[in-house]
Amino acid sequence: MREMDVVGVRAQMPNNEPIVLLREVGGHRMVPIWIGWNEANAIAEALEGLRPPRPLTHDLMIDTLTGLGHTLKEVHITELEGGTFYAVLMIDGVEISARPSDAIALALRCQAPVYCAEDVLEAAGFEEEEEAEEEVEKFREFLDHVSADDFVDEGGEGEDDGHDGDDDSPGDAGDDGPA
Repeated sequence: MREMDVVGVRAQMPNNEPIVLLREVGGHRMVPIWIGWNEANAIAEALEGLRPPRPLTHDLMIDTLTGLGHTLKEVHITELEGGTFYAVLMIDGVEISARPSDAIALALRCQAPVYCAEDVLEAAGFEEEEEAEEEVEKFREFLDHVSADDFVDEGGEGEDDGHDGDDDSPGDAGDDGPA
């Protein structure tokens, strides 16, 4: 397992699909994971350190764990099968299966490290080039000036792409795998 930094979320063109981008700590490999718009919003809010006045799903999960005396220790991105990524939450020695997008959103909220299996890095990762490093820096500047509200339409909802983000089949915007 390799520790990963969460670089941020962005829309992958040309289909305007959201991804979360992970970078290997101390390395040059990056892994894009396709996610749904609701998950992109949750990750962006966590990266900005925002906490809503009332707990949303990820906040509720963390509050529940804390209330029960448990801690999310780390997140593992464990597999890539058929274009779908798989993850587990490590909670006090117990592994709980989760979608990577939800696992990352939770990890960011409680400052838990995110790790990626070497075989997943080899299959889905790409080497960061010097030009890419400049692009990542531009992206970080963008993140410094964007708010989670930028991922929500005027009605207060995430973009409606016709998917509810709960379908884990390949090709769904919320499947944590490339379309």
